Amino acid sequence: MASIRRETLIHAPPEELWSALRDVGALHTRLVPGFVIECVWDGEGRDITFANGVKTRELIIDVNDDDRRVAWTAAGQLKHYNASAQVFPEGAGNCRVVWIADLLPHEMAPAIAGMIEQGLAAMKRHAERPKG
Repeated sequence: MASIRRETLIHAPPEELWSALRDVGALHTRLVPGFVIECVWDGEGRDITFANGVKTRELIIDVNDDDRRVAWTAAGQLKHYNASAQVFPEGAGNCRVVWIADLLPHEMAPAIAGMIEQGLAAMKRHAERPKG
């Protein structure tokens, strides 16, 4: 199984980023606008449309406030996919986001890694934008 781990430093308070990450039905407005263009939450999962046109169904496994971690799985084109994103404090007013995904088939790892990198870049851009 391919395993991907990516992380980024974000100049925003961890509480602020966690609030957006844990709002699992608002990816397209609160966490990664521009990367996800539509997210429809039904209480168990979300139907997502990415900016590149890819659509997927993700089931939320866990939203853990103590660990500031969301875990999910995706159904669709991949044989297996599970992922998590977690927010860690990193100095005064900053945080680090770690996104880990395990997937099959292995051959899809470069494409999925690229999407994770785009997602983290969108998250950073949105969280660090000037407020007000």
